[in-house]
Amino acid sequence: MATFRKQYVVARHVYSENSFAEDHEKIHRVHKTMQDHVKEYLTCDAKRAKNAALSLLPIIGWMRIYRVREWLLGDVVSGISTGLVAIMQGLAFSLLASLPPSYGLYTAFFPVLTYLFLGTSRHISVGSFPVLSLMVGAVVTRLVPEDRAPANITAFEGLTQDQQRVLVASSVTFLMGIFQLAMGVLQVGFIVVYLSDTLVSSFTTAAAVHILVSQLKFVLGLSVPGLSGPLSIISTLEKIFVQITSTNICDLVMSILIMMIVFIVKELNDIYKAKLPVPIPIEVIMTIVACGVSYGFNFEKRYDVDVVGKMISGYESPIAPSIEVFQESAVEAFPIAIVGFAVAFSVAKVYSIKHDYTIDGNQELIAFGVSNIFGASFRSFAASTALSRTAVQESSGGKTQIAGLISAMMAMIVTVSLGFLLEPLPKSVLGALVIVNLKGMLMQFREILYLWRRDKPECVVWVGTCLGAILLGLDLGLAVGLGVELLTVIFRTQFPRCSVLANIPGTDLYRDRKDYQHIFEPKEVKIFRIPSPIFFANIEFFRDKLIEAVGFNPLRVLRKRNKALRKIRKLLQEKDSHIIERGLGGLFCQTTDDSNMKMEELDLPTDLKGLPFRMDWNAELPADIIVPRVDLHSLILDFSAVSFLDISALKGLKMTLKEFIRVGVDVYIVSCDAYVLEKLHVCMFFDDEILTSMFFPTLHDAMLHTLEKHKEGYSKSCVLADTKL
Repeated sequence: MATFRKQYVVARHVYSENSFAEDHEKIHRVHKTMQDHVKEYLTCDAKRAKNAALSLLPIIGWMRIYRVREWLLGDVVSGISTGLVAIMQGLAFSLLASLPPSYGLYTAFFPVLTYLFLGTSRHISVGSFPVLSLMVGAVVTRLVPEDRAPANITAFEGLTQDQQRVLVASSVTFLMGIFQLAMGVLQVGFIVVYLSDTLVSSFTTAAAVHILVSQLKFVLGLSVPGLSGPLSIISTLEKIFVQITSTNICDLVMSILIMMIVFIVKELNDIYKAKLPVPIPIEVIMTIVACGVSYGFNFEKRYDVDVVGKMISGYESPIAPSIEVFQESAVEAFPIAIVGFAVAFSVAKVYSIKHDYTIDGNQELIAFGVSNIFGASFRSFAASTALSRTAVQESSGGKTQIAGLISAMMAMIVTVSLGFLLEPLPKSVLGALVIVNLKGMLMQFREILYLWRRDKPECVVWVGTCLGAILLGLDLGLAVGLGVELLTVIFRTQFPRCSVLANIPGTDLYRDRKDYQHIFEPKEVKIFRIPSPIFFANIEFFRDKLIEAVGFNPLRVLRKRNKALRKIRKLLQEKDSHIIERGLGGLFCQTTDDSNMKMEELDLPTDLKGLPFRMDWNAELPADIIVPRVDLHSLILDFSAVSFLDISALKGLKMTLKEFIRVGVDVYIVSCDAYVLEKLHVCMFFDDEILTSMFFPTLHDAMLHTLEKHKEGYSKSCVLADTKL
């Protein structure tokens, strides 16, 4: 079926940038100076003060529109459902941080209280996140290892091992919060753009592998010390397999059984989520059952099962962070801060789009920074969000952070009154719950095949980040991933796919000549397209590709011509009476000494003044004179995709253009961005050889100008003559 197409006809003059400026006067805009920006930033009025208050305390904005009758019940139900999940995840993820389980409940309570007032997302569930817990745990096990003496830190004196670990975790979290708060105040929320979806996916997958390995010792009931640093995952697996014959069968059977049940019910939750008002809280159910069975059959004494043990009742007094721990963990705390914010912002962005409200990246940094500083003061560890917990909060009817407040209240109730009920809970159950919740992250391995088929550089980023994070650790792995990602960006911009364009007959459209059969390419005209910014790293690549496209090196041609011309002038100065009789060929049969010729002289424009004849370099020359032919009179450079030029590239471009001009090739630049053109003027790009008349607003304008200038070489029935432009 033929597609209906409308037609348009535009009748206008052929414009160059100069003629366009003559016909259409440009408005002169006065750009603000740095002083103007500073003055505007420091100026304060009532409206700006109000906006600042709303920005700093987003709770004011959504509380003013809170619909009590419509939203309160959904927030209450959502808060209860999310609270149950947050309690279980807090207990489980505290094992990843190498801390006693009760401190996971602290992380489900304190950070939520401050995020309620400062956060811009209404749906994310703030609390522990497995990747952050593992990254904090790596610092904890490095400074307070299980099988040897802790690091030489003054604040450790008089503390038990658990207290030392809590101090390390809270200090790292405090420093993480400082980093996030500082970035928020400095308005660098844009930093998250450097963490692409591919990198985040790969990094979280590698973290899932680390989490899986770290939980094997609980599932198998083995005593394996926590390890950190490069290749620690291999050392951990080695220690596990050495002790595999000592596996606690009760722990293993119970873990497998719980993983199977939880996995099946979670799949049913996904299948019937449209029909279920609230997902079945299977983790809570299995935890209660496991606690009851463990207590009834006395698993700890009878089967030597490692249980949660003594739960701290109530909240302890605040503690100050350790400056020595700051010094020891600054390198790890910064990537923890970045990852925590990146994950939370990504999840928040998904739900803000779904529910049509905006989130502010800088305010989110401030919110999480303050939340982690406040939480760390009360012994909680790194807080962000978890996709599974946030999904429960949103899908069960949560509309605002009131749901988060209710979930925090539930964690508080368990901490203050009901914690003792969790004391007989086997740690293998928590390990099993952690592992079964890794399904979503581990399934991301499927992205490798998808990326390989569609974008191989992105696939390299995914694989490089994943391998780096698995083998070198999460902190170094993130650095490796950023490095690989930066290399792919450099590769794409430094080696862009340049192309030679040709006209689609009867239109003003130009496409890559390799992609179409029926095209019109005027004789002795080349259209070269540069599809990327031109800067110091790719200017030589651009020059090489241009020379390859036109088929000759203009500098080499210029030097050959100047050498030949020097011979001619020397022979003419000798007033050889036989020159005219023997012709030009006779001239070149004589030899001259070129040893005193300077390279700078050869690069100057060819001076044909004073010759008694017209020099045609494309005519047949004597056999001993080799001057490359130039079968090109016009070169058109398409700058439509060039967004910027730096000074180094500008110098290289200027020299390249001059080389073509000096061998008799007319050069035109088309579709140049106004900013780039302005920069060319500011940087004194134009001179006696490079003129503003070389620039044209569109490719078709330049082509029509070229054909008109050299019309004697083209047929009157030229295809381009049919276009109405």
